[in-house]
Amino acid sequence: MTRYAELKYRIVTPFQRRIGNPVLRRLPMQTVLETTGRKSGLPRRTPLGGRRVGDSFWLVSEYGERSQYVRNIRADARVRVRIRGRWYSGTAHLLPDDDPRARLKTLPRLNSAAVRAVGGRLLTVRVDLED
Repeated sequence: MTRYAELKYRIVTPFQRRIGNPVLRRLPMQTVLETTGRKSGLPRRTPLGGRRVGDSFWLVSEYGERSQYVRNIRADARVRVRIRGRWYSGTAHLLPDDDPRARLKTLPRLNSAAVRAVGGRLLTVRVDLED
């Protein structure tokens, strides 16, 4: 990670963890990814942006392998996603060979702009939904 990307990570991450995420995950229509904590075993909910396409939900992680939810997915790929207020179970797949910048062009503009602005190492994630 470049110095600039590391600086962005150190500035943005504490804000997201302490202020942004706790507020956003309470909004009923906010998309939320629920993973199982790899150490605690407890549910971990992360507000994020992405788009449902058929039976899959696509998103791009702004910090790639460094994101806590990506680390949780590596430990247990079973997740839930709240889309428009409804929960769906699914299996998450990390796609390092996918082009995350091209993928962002297919996802909601506002979220994609934020991911590009603050992100360092981008990583595409696909969740295959069961419900």
